[in-house]
Amino acid sequence: MKAIRIHQPGGPEALQLDDVADPSPGGGQAAVKLAAAGVNYIDVYFRTGQYKAQLPLTLGLEGAGTVTAVGSGVSEVKAGDNVAWTGVPGSYAQMNVVPADRLVKLPAGVSAKDGAAAMLQGMTAHYLVKSSYPLKKGDTCLVHAAAGGMGLLLCQMAKMLGATVIGTVSTEEKAALAKSAGADHVILYTKQEFEPEVKRITGGRGVDVVYDGVGASTFDKSLNCLRPRGYMILFGAASGPVPPLDLQVINVRGSLFLQRPSLNHHIGSREELVQRAGEVLGWIKDGKVKLRIEHQFPLAQAAEAHRALEGRKTTGKILLIP
Repeated sequence: MKAIRIHQPGGPEALQLDDVADPSPGGGQAAVKLAAAGVNYIDVYFRTGQYKAQLPLTLGLEGAGTVTAVGSGVSEVKAGDNVAWTGVPGSYAQMNVVPADRLVKLPAGVSAKDGAAAMLQGMTAHYLVKSSYPLKKGDTCLVHAAAGGMGLLLCQMAKMLGATVIGTVSTEEKAALAKSAGADHVILYTKQEFEPEVKRITGGRGVDVVYDGVGASTFDKSLNCLRPRGYMILFGAASGPVPPLDLQVINVRGSLFLQRPSLNHHIGSREELVQRAGEVLGWIKDGKVKLRIEHQFPLAQAAEAHRALEGRKTTGKILLIP
């Protein structure tokens, strides 16, 4: 089969299309023929070496397709099931072997492309608004990169839960997308400083929670946007890692709460995975949450997909189609 692997860390050019042996499922595993793989910023971290892994490495932590075979002891899925997953490496490929207890069956009416687009970002948005800081009616949140794949999902889910949503974007086109996803206020950070705008919008109170997947370029000012005892939730670092923080800072800025969560810790058990994925996929099936799949690249063009993602020229989700 064909797979995209890295042999050494580097830029997009480090992504190589290799011929590798077709995988076979062992005990507790299922072999899946991929229909689509999600492209996410965590893939960039592995490609560049920011996140360490044994090489050569087949990239891709998110995918969807059809089960072709199962190993011994598998009861969760069977051959012919349409499934999706996240958190399992090897999805930039035509086939992948996945632990069966990490697979979620796709409901009727939800396509494999939807599944590949929803698992990582959809469940991340879900735990952010339901677990990290459970949003409720009357709350106000700040969502950075509100027109990205994560941002659009966060805006929709936050609005569904009754919150007032403030989003930051770079262009008028992205502002329109964020508004269509439910953002009540949109700040063009290329034209205005977001910190004073947030304070103006909230009448000086500050927001209850900041959802920040950008990192270095937004973190410090985001702390100043919070109300006393507000929640700063850093779930990514697209602009680079946040420097070490003197914890006294979160005291003097209002006894703030600071989290650096990850999806894996919010789908650790099969029960929680199925519950969280089921709610997200159900919202998609019912039309309550809409996915924006902006780009679909052939597997061989994975480097172009990474360039598009890193260039911040994309809105919504990027998929690879094996």
